Amino acid sequence: MPHDDPPFDLDAWLPDAAIRTRHRRAASAGPDALWAAAGALRVDSTGPLGRLVRWRLPGLPPGETFRGLFAAAPFTVLAEGEHWSVSGLVGRIWTLRRDYPRVADADAFAAWAEPGTVQVLFAHWVEALPDGGAALLSEARVEPVDRGAGLRLRALWAVVGPWERLIGGEALARAVRAAEADG
Repeated sequence: MPHDDPPFDLDAWLPDAAIRTRHRRAASAGPDALWAAAGALRVDSTGPLGRLVRWRLPGLPPGETFRGLFAAAPFTVLAEGEHWSVSGLVGRIWTLRRDYPRVADADAFAAWAEPGTVQVLFAHWVEALPDGGAALLSEARVEPVDRGAGLRLRALWAVVGPWERLIGGEALARAVRAAEADG
């Protein structure tokens, strides 16, 4: 039976996250094919999610993949392995200014403590299934640095949260379809 636990400890990064979301999609394709399809998925091919990402991160090159997105500013790759990756982002995610300072590495992300900001973690991984297929999983966590950031985050989530389920798993579903079509 699949356990859906990531092959890394997310609590080591953000144990007190105020927001946690998780999405999972199973595929008949194996782990290698599913991870390759997920890495090749283009931001501009994901409908509402892609439009939201482009609005929050203007200047994204046409055809940018999610793998490329999570590996470049304003994100920082915190850790990665054969079928998994963890990236982080810091800043004031509720502003229209797109206030996302770049952190140099995993240690800088862990040490981030600028008042009035949050730390955001994006984890993606593939888990092999007993039937030879695989599941693609994604977890996001947001942890405020202080009380003021927590209040702003709650206000933002009151507006954005109800829509998260509608668009949050869209990229995973598209990656699964691509992996199965190539298989």
